[in-house]
Amino acid sequence: MEELLEIMNEINSDVDYATEDNLIDGHVYDSLEILTLITEICDTFDIEIGAKWMRNENFNSAQRIWEMIQMIQEE
Repeated sequence: MEELLEIMNEINSDVDYATEDNLIDGHVYDSLEILTLITEICDTFDIEIGAKWMRNENFNSAQRIWEMIQMIQEE
């Protein structure tokens, strides 16, 4: 999770990732930040985020993103 938070802080350090649960639906991240986040996650964790994972609820919070990464790694 620490690596994920480092990535997210590089993208936008103004967000409190411990409490924010509306990154996508609340328009905290813009489209470029979302693409950057996905690319960095794939590179850092050596995973591919397929179409079935591309839903707002999977990206609305750091915790939810971390859970998604773990599920993808288990596949």
